[in-house]
Amino acid sequence: MVKGSIQPALTFENQTGDRAGEERFALLAEIDRLGSISAAAKAVGLSYKAAWDAVNAMNNLFPRPLIIKRPGGAHGGGAEVTEEGRRALAVHRLLTATLGEIISGLETTISGDPSISFPANSLLWSPVMRTSARNCYHGTIEAVTHGAVNAEVLLKISPDVTLTVIITEQSVANLKIAPGVQAYALIKASTPILIEDDDKIMTSARNRITGTVISVEPGAVNAEVVLDIGEGKTLCAIVTDDSAEGLALVPGKSVTALIKSSQIILALG
Repeated sequence: MVKGSIQPALTFENQTGDRAGEERFALLAEIDRLGSISAAAKAVGLSYKAAWDAVNAMNNLFPRPLIIKRPGGAHGGGAEVTEEGRRALAVHRLLTATLGEIISGLETTISGDPSISFPANSLLWSPVMRTSARNCYHGTIEAVTHGAVNAEVLLKISPDVTLTVIITEQSVANLKIAPGVQAYALIKASTPILIEDDDKIMTSARNRITGTVISVEPGAVNAEVVLDIGEGKTLCAIVTDDSAEGLALVPGKSVTALIKSSQIILALG
């Protein structure tokens, strides 16, 4: 295609942001080629942290992990793309090629007939909706309990983790929420409350997710904490530096994240 022409840009998540678009599939391909997240990050022009964030987001997005990580120091360790990841790469390449052919045909038609135009909000030109939520999980709805105003939805995101989500009955009707439907759960990093891993603590939070601290990145006021919650999935939480110090959060420590059911957003792809 000539410069300035329409370029195909395929994403696997057009409802909740560009979390598995061209840049991240390019990173996935480089990890498969190089066997290293740090080397792949350099190859595609990402920082090491941005690459790790992308890997965590992709593993959370898909039903099974695309990448298995093997930490080995501050900027080392290896990584392996799983069979699920290679299938995703193959599908993405095939669909991108097919989309390119379709767009090429459209360009020929448009250039040959100036009367043909597309509205600004048409499929090809519509912007991808983005979200500030750091945590995005793909899952399957297991049950819906209806109420007078709100409904309780159970979304299974891994064999060991099922999220309880409270949404309005109007949202249930609009999204056609029902058992068996595939959906995404969006959780802002500021939402989880981290506590010591102790079952004796009683709270009103419906969701208790226990995980192991992978990393703690302190800032001027807050710290970013990433937990391994199993099955290749992670949870990012923002806590104050004082809280991180008080809980003695260090890699390898087991903690529990509390998440209110009303603070999770459901989205359909």
